[in-house]
Amino acid sequence: MTVNSSLHSDSNQLIISIDERFDFSLHQQFRDCYSQVQQKGLEYILDLSKTKYMDSSALGMILLLKDHVEMYASTLTIQNPSDTVSKILEIAQFHRLMTIK
Repeated sequence: MTVNSSLHSDSNQLIISIDERFDFSLHQQFRDCYSQVQQKGLEYILDLSKTKYMDSSALGMILLLKDHVEMYASTLTIQNPSDTVSKILEIAQFHRLMTIK
């Protein structure tokens, strides 16, 4: 289980990707990916294409990311969730809070 992030200054994007399982064990690693980024107008992309499992703590972590993003007048997009993850996001009504592609 890993969290990867890369800041693309040319496209003004921070891409965070989660492999396999997204649960509380990744809390600190996930937070470290974005907490030091304080650039305004950045596009944050949470790539969940490789995420096969996600629990309620992951939903809470996404909400904390959303708060950080809004503090810096940026945008958050969840990209490529698997069918299972997509259903979880739909049940939690995250589509009302952020863009899911």
